Amino acid sequence: MARKPKDVTDAELSILRLLWDEGPATIRELTDALYPAGGNSQYATVQKLLERLETKRCVRRDRRRSPHVFAARVGRDDLIGRRLASVADSLCDGSYTPLLTHLVDPERLSAADLEVLRSLIARAPKRREP
Repeated sequence: MARKPKDVTDAELSILRLLWDEGPATIRELTDALYPAGGNSQYATVQKLLERLETKRCVRRDRRRSPHVFAARVGRDDLIGRRLASVADSLCDGSYTPLLTHLVDPERLSAADLEVLRSLIARAPKRREP
């Protein structure tokens, strides 16, 4: 069974977003994207964040190339699921119902979002009550 990566900070999340959206990148490429006018201290910051993400098993480093190239190891959907489960555990005693009720407020959702939700519900397997 695969170990779940630990949760990530907002700064680490900014790096993961770039890797998800743009694909594998070097430290320099990530630094330039996050800090366009950045210098050595920003490069060191990105390097440290990548080391933490690697320790958390959220990114992988290709050491065969020079400079090393980093890629996301955890998917966006996996991270969303972990964060929602954590919120459900801490605020709702593990129940997703209060979260879903709040998130599915029709006044907050577009017509397209509501249609996607209807489709998901329609495809959900029917469960028999005991």
